[in-house]
Amino acid sequence: MSQLSLTVDGRAVSVADDQRPTHLFAESKEIVVCKINGELKDLWTDLKDGDVVEGVSISSPEGLSVLRHSTAHVMAQAVQQVFAQTRLGIGPPITDGFYYDFDPERPFNPEDLEKIESAMRKIVKEGQRFRRRVTNEADALKELANEPYKCELIGIKSGAGEEASVEVGGAELTIYDNLGRDGQPVWSDLCRGPHLPSTKHIPAFKLMRSAAAYWRGSEKNPMLQRIYGTAWPSPEELAAYLELLAEAEKRDHRRLGTELDLFSFPEEIGSGLAVFHPKGGIVRRAMEDYSRKRHEDEGYEFVYSPHLTKAALFEKSGHLQWYSEGMYPPMVMDEELHADGTIKRAGQQYYMKPMNCPFHNLIFASRGRSYRELPLRLFEFGTVYRYEKSGVIHGLTRARGFTQDDAHIYCTKEQMVGELDSLLTFVLNLLRDYGLEDFYLELSTRNPEKSVGEDSDWAEATEALRKAALAQKLELVLDEGGAAFYGPKISVQAKDAIGRTWQMSTIQVDFQLPQRFELEYSATDGTRQRPVMIHRALFGSIERFFGVLTEHYSGAFPPWLAPVQVTAIPVAEAFADYLASVVREFKAAGIRIDLDASDDRMQKKIRNAQMQKVPYMLIAGEEDQQAGKVSIRYRNGEQKNSIAVADAIAEIRSAITDRKQV
Repeated sequence: MSQLSLTVDGRAVSVADDQRPTHLFAESKEIVVCKINGELKDLWTDLKDGDVVEGVSISSPEGLSVLRHSTAHVMAQAVQQVFAQTRLGIGPPITDGFYYDFDPERPFNPEDLEKIESAMRKIVKEGQRFRRRVTNEADALKELANEPYKCELIGIKSGAGEEASVEVGGAELTIYDNLGRDGQPVWSDLCRGPHLPSTKHIPAFKLMRSAAAYWRGSEKNPMLQRIYGTAWPSPEELAAYLELLAEAEKRDHRRLGTELDLFSFPEEIGSGLAVFHPKGGIVRRAMEDYSRKRHEDEGYEFVYSPHLTKAALFEKSGHLQWYSEGMYPPMVMDEELHADGTIKRAGQQYYMKPMNCPFHNLIFASRGRSYRELPLRLFEFGTVYRYEKSGVIHGLTRARGFTQDDAHIYCTKEQMVGELDSLLTFVLNLLRDYGLEDFYLELSTRNPEKSVGEDSDWAEATEALRKAALAQKLELVLDEGGAAFYGPKISVQAKDAIGRTWQMSTIQVDFQLPQRFELEYSATDGTRQRPVMIHRALFGSIERFFGVLTEHYSGAFPPWLAPVQVTAIPVAEAFADYLASVVREFKAAGIRIDLDASDDRMQKKIRNAQMQKVPYMLIAGEEDQQAGKVSIRYRNGEQKNSIAVADAIAEIRSAITDRKQV
């Protein structure tokens, strides 16, 4: 038997020519897939002399993706075992799990998912091997004649879309057979792969829910049933994930928004458009007021711009070329008609603004500018409108109308590096003031197919951002090709109280819009020079940041943000007048305090305040009234008795001023 010379995980090895990667990694339970010459492959793949082979762990991002896609196949096999007439759609891996689209005789219910999950466990226990088989279009169409959606994918193979590419992507058309213990196929599916060596390599999984979904995401196509699931390298990791989901559900800002009377999404207004109730308005105002103060301290100047504009502005900025699918359709205004309905004077198209930056450029260009004015820092709480698809709208964190805390800094090239450094420091420190502490940074670079401008400008801007990021001593992750069309960006990724990552602030360097708007300033030598433009959104949007903070604090906002900072509770009705006088003192000190004068008993009032997550409860009975004192009950259940009113005010004022947690 001849030998193969291979490089396996960086080591030169010689093996028999009938060996496969599954033999090379037989001693490792972690390796479930491999790379051969840089390409992800099954462990059953044939090897050639000179191949470079790398093992891929099940816990790695690529290993997790293969695990979850393989589990999706097992789910599809189980569905067709339990519901034989079901037709198959697609089943890609997604973040933290997978889904598969089906066309069943009737919609799935929770009992169906239990049956499917039970059938999956049997398939996993059998240890069925995943075998890749190359086919051609004619044979595949014949074999899959009873699977109309698979046949459709074969027919549109070259343009099937990102998710469908897990089925038919790549140069070859392949089918995966699941082999029983006798080595014979028990089920097959059109798929690009790769897959796990066998179903026994699926350690832990769970089906989560079912939902309706249009075939290939288009409302023009049939409505299918989508089953979502999750899979993990160990039962412990699955349990931790399910615990995280349970905690996230408790913290869901949409639920808390209703329970705490903060905001709502009335059907009469439309999807993705929120209204803030009085309590939510207090929180939002506190967020905005503090942000305004900090921006004033840093030399920003406040501007305002309208909600809509003529189309020509977005043609000039490039948004209609690069961003039109994310914009609301235009309105035709000022059109005049003859009596017969024919056009007398053509109207003009107006767009709701998706961005504030073109307006700020017009402010810069409204008069001549000198180098002495730079850096010029313009700031606006500007409401914008973006037409998000209905499937991605999610409460405040993915809305169609929202207010950006939007700043644009105009500076010289010489000022750019220093400005980026101080700007990123300002951004991170301000986020820390709101209670976020755990960050990493992401650098998004140019996508050559979706960008404009000279390579040299992009290279200079990218390097300046990289230096500013490294100066923060935080982890820096590269997002290749993720930049906007006009320039690279740094995004601040923040972890919340339960470890989820949220994209917060973005900082983008832009050499393109100043050119498009022909922005200039008078330099020290009298020449006209082009400024560098830096885009910066601190929160991303007020609404999104509101949602993130609501979930981060689980609705229990720190005193400085809490809509009601103190609830005053008399032990009995006889002490309500005394406590009302105390409330007036607290209000005079600028503390947001309510007196609960309801007919409820004291313990019920305390429970109500706790349910509303009020930081402090002020309690007074007979001894307090006689001594001119109060008791403070804290949100965590602790209590301090017989406190002078002035001392109580001082303690709570201090917590508010210093932005303390309680």
